[in-house]
Amino acid sequence: MTASEVRCAVVGATGYTGAELARLLLAHPRLALAQLVGHTKAGRPVDEVLPSLAGLVAGEILDFDPDAIAASCDAAFCALPHGASAPTVAALRERGVVVFDLSADFRLTDAATYEAWYGAHGAPALFGKAAYGLVELHREDLRDAGLVAVPGCYPTVSVLALAPLLRAGLVEPDGLVIDAKSGVSGAGRSPSPATHLPEAAEGFRAYKVGAHRHTPEIEQELSRVAGAPLRVTFTPHLVPMTRGILATAYAQAKGEVTADACVEAARGLYAGSPSVHVFSDGRSPDTLWVRGSNRVHLSYHHDARTGRVIAIGAIDNLVKGAAGQAVQAANVRFGFEEGLGLGAPATWP
Repeated sequence: MTASEVRCAVVGATGYTGAELARLLLAHPRLALAQLVGHTKAGRPVDEVLPSLAGLVAGEILDFDPDAIAASCDAAFCALPHGASAPTVAALRERGVVVFDLSADFRLTDAATYEAWYGAHGAPALFGKAAYGLVELHREDLRDAGLVAVPGCYPTVSVLALAPLLRAGLVEPDGLVIDAKSGVSGAGRSPSPATHLPEAAEGFRAYKVGAHRHTPEIEQELSRVAGAPLRVTFTPHLVPMTRGILATAYAQAKGEVTADACVEAARGLYAGSPSVHVFSDGRSPDTLWVRGSNRVHLSYHHDARTGRVIAIGAIDNLVKGAAGQAVQAANVRFGFEEGLGLGAPATWP
């Protein structure tokens, strides 16, 4: 390990996002994997809990010890459920560790909104003090942040698809509709009837209609872009695949808008991003084209008959929607090239 490396712990390492973080850190030239932490599986061999790391990472899953992390690590990636993450993050921040939190505990900026959707906050002294980790829109906020709230998977693709249209004034902020589909890994590693193979493999269903907890996060970030509060209709669906999110958003065009103008606005906003690619030839994104990568594919279409713009985005929910986005934010935070360690293309087919 060289002095130029940033030593990292993954807290909550035994879930799908934690495993993805470990995979990305092992291949990163400047972020070094130093600890794999998981409370419920502490003491078990790494290769037993995370078989994808067999032959790559020796030893056991460690129990959470904030002093030990602070003594051996510069940064921690917390891949814990909402509620459980806040006190863990607080303990690490008290010890000066830079934290990238992948839960929902620090993404929202309004305490009343958080309580309405999630309940009481576990670290109120830290609430509202995190930088929001959607790199393409918040790079400057990340450069000296001690706590980064890594965005949710649905907000990532929804906001990236719609932000160029709102920022350029090409669509009305009212009446936004987002129809999104996610692979089953978005539900986490713990099994449930809804994600049991016989019930998920050949079905297609909407869930949490009008009540998904990512809704206020999407509204918060799109309101920032639009410069005024707005509301969205957001409906997520579970599709029978392991990875990926495809979001199709509908917005009313302002005046004479063309698909080319929407493409131009998106390419202008995301110029220089190592992750975002905007199609201009009428193609629509496919989750298979981004699987396993930190890529975002976007396309824009104009329905002249209804006067609506259709924005479509695809990401891998475990990479750009979680672990890869956290690593991208860490690259910016520690002064590395933004796409460092994240340049691999999708695993296609």
